[in-house]
Amino acid sequence: MTRGKTNAAANGNGRHHNFKTLSATPGNTNARTNGKSKPILITGGAGFVGSNLAHRLLSAGRRVRLLDNLSRSGVERNLQWLIETHGDLLDIEVPDVRNLSIVKEAVKDASQVFHFAAQVAVTSSLGDPIEDFEINARGTLNLLEAVRNVHNPPPLVFTSTNKVYGNLADLQFTNGVTRYSPVNRLIRERGIGEKRPLDFHSPYGCSKGAADQYVIDYARTYRIPALVFRMSCIYGPHQYGNEDQGWVAHFVIRALNGEPITIYGDGKQVRDILFIDDLVDAFLLAQQHMKKLTGNAFNIGGGPQNTISLLELLDLLGELHGGELSVHFEDWRAADQRYYVADTNRFGGLTGWKPKVGVREGVQRLYEWLAAGTQQFHAAPVAVRELARVVEAGKV
Repeated sequence: MTRGKTNAAANGNGRHHNFKTLSATPGNTNARTNGKSKPILITGGAGFVGSNLAHRLLSAGRRVRLLDNLSRSGVERNLQWLIETHGDLLDIEVPDVRNLSIVKEAVKDASQVFHFAAQVAVTSSLGDPIEDFEINARGTLNLLEAVRNVHNPPPLVFTSTNKVYGNLADLQFTNGVTRYSPVNRLIRERGIGEKRPLDFHSPYGCSKGAADQYVIDYARTYRIPALVFRMSCIYGPHQYGNEDQGWVAHFVIRALNGEPITIYGDGKQVRDILFIDDLVDAFLLAQQHMKKLTGNAFNIGGGPQNTISLLELLDLLGELHGGELSVHFEDWRAADQRYYVADTNRFGGLTGWKPKVGVREGVQRLYEWLAAGTQQFHAAPVAVRELARVVEAGKV
């Protein structure tokens, strides 16, 4: 990921646009206070995770407000999809989460908040740790302050990362043909639980970890309803992955385009991958059960039943693609985990949630969705300013 290509947070100019043509009637701001249902706020709402959640909510007739500066590649396509499908129920604002006054304005009448806006790549954090901190830590603190200052604070779900547990260097593994496997039987059977000590590695781990802890403490100190999801690898339609984030989609895109796939390390790294529909189910359950969940962090992923190594994904893609893939290997990257699988039993036990989509089915669904639109990866990306002009002119 190049510098500045972050998920809904990076430009820093604080520009604010209300796309009025997306409102059912003129004067949308007043309508929110005169009988209309309060919107659900999603920061980073045009990103992969945010757009899928928005689609689910909008499809159920809920009003949604997206806060996204559209700086990450691919989000314009997601926004276009949401506009064309749900225009009248959708509010869009294009600010920076570091602008406290804009964030406060977006939060003040929200019924629920999902905070996904972030700088999402370890590599970008290594290149510019100050910007990484300002987006992930300061941006989250701004949102928490905005929520705290509402008379009846809306419940908040924040997406953190498994990187808060560090590189798990103390774990011992057996080295199999295609994957690493933990020697510890409980970790092998259940995964990494929330009692694992925090160990922030890389500026990205530090900034997301700081935000993670701020959310938990605001729930405790200020009694705002809030919880944290420490996320494993999420994948599915509307994901435009790259080498630094969204690796499952990135591998599929490279395969479809006939481009070489780079593996850092030996490819035996194991992750539990969670299909986006299952994650959206978890988000909705989190809000539904917020009273008993608030103030806690939960590990969320596919769990031990949905694990795959990089080498195993290449084999699966070879089957789906019907041919050999071009692969080459590079040195290990800093703070890479040889194994991470989430123990999701705590959240599942409190809410009844469990993943429904298995690895093979999920990867095939992602492959087929991307294959149906392969040409879009060769086309020039939609310009953000041009998209804004089109929306404001009422052409979508």
